[in-house]
Amino acid sequence: MTGATTYDLRTLLRPSAAALEPYDPAFSPARINLSANENTFGLPEGVRTRVAEALAGAVTNRYPKPLSDELRAEIAAWHGVAPERVIVGNGGDELLFNLFLALGGRGRRLVTCPPTFTVYKLYAELVETEVVEVPRDAETFEVDVDALVAAASEATLTIVCSPNNPTGTLFSPADVRRLCAATPGVVLVDEAYIEFAREGASAEPLLDECPNLAVLRTFSKALCLAGARVGYLIGPEVLVGALAAVRQPYSVNVFSQAAALEVCRARDELAATIEEIRAERERLAAALAGLPGVRVWPSDANFLLVRVPGAHGVREWLRDEFSILVRDLSGAPDTHDCLRISVGTREENDIVIEAMSILIREGDAR
Repeated sequence: MTGATTYDLRTLLRPSAAALEPYDPAFSPARINLSANENTFGLPEGVRTRVAEALAGAVTNRYPKPLSDELRAEIAAWHGVAPERVIVGNGGDELLFNLFLALGGRGRRLVTCPPTFTVYKLYAELVETEVVEVPRDAETFEVDVDALVAAASEATLTIVCSPNNPTGTLFSPADVRRLCAATPGVVLVDEAYIEFAREGASAEPLLDECPNLAVLRTFSKALCLAGARVGYLIGPEVLVGALAAVRQPYSVNVFSQAAALEVCRARDELAATIEEIRAERERLAAALAGLPGVRVWPSDANFLLVRVPGAHGVREWLRDEFSILVRDLSGAPDTHDCLRISVGTREENDIVIEAMSILIREGDAR
């Protein structure tokens, strides 16, 4: 209409929501996708068959069990805790969001250790929670535990990712114990990649000792169910009850529950694949670190943080010339000139090594 006032719906948005940018994993079709830290091996054949049978038998005309009762009980038995201390979510992301719904808001404080999973800060800001960042060491990416403990002394929620995304570094159980003792708030240890870590790295054994500790896990990484979106949290019964109260109804669908239940029961059958990924991680790290000008940080996850000159251009070159997709982290000040490369199969890793070698040789020639 001529002369009509332009209607701007953005004026109705909460300021914290209007300021957010949509999460963008920068995905594009590629022959080899090593950008999202998935298990590129996939499920073993026998497990995949049982999952397919479970999916075929899923009842779709009824709502799913609200708290994923069977899966919850199986997870609880696996970890040796009561089912009331376990909550299943639509990926770990839903549980993180619900954690901020339950604990966040104005006058509340989150403490994190960047560089780390960016969703922590995103969700905190969405619900207007103050974010206090304790930067990691710029060279080693280790956490300054003294500074973290000091910051957490006034925190509502402290989140430590171990192994950390995107650096692959661990936060020791001894430091988790110290952190829990120092803060009046909840300590969440995000262990999405713990299956790939060295023995004794998990904070799970401290759950009975530390009443304010929670541990987040996922089926998306080592357990090959990224497409099903299933995560779970183990923690104090009161916290689990609060997360159950704020969650969206029926958030984990019948197919995801069925698939995760079969994989949970068959988890030992994935041990050989996980061990192969660990071995490939070390082989890939050594090969890339041997290239001129390339730095690779030690990792306990299924990915490597790699610094290479002109990382943004390298990422585009890998995508356009070799159809290899990796994650570009070069724009952030704490990971400048860095790429995050997921560990793939032996064949995929060989292609990455060859592509990077060609790039380095051509760069030297210029």
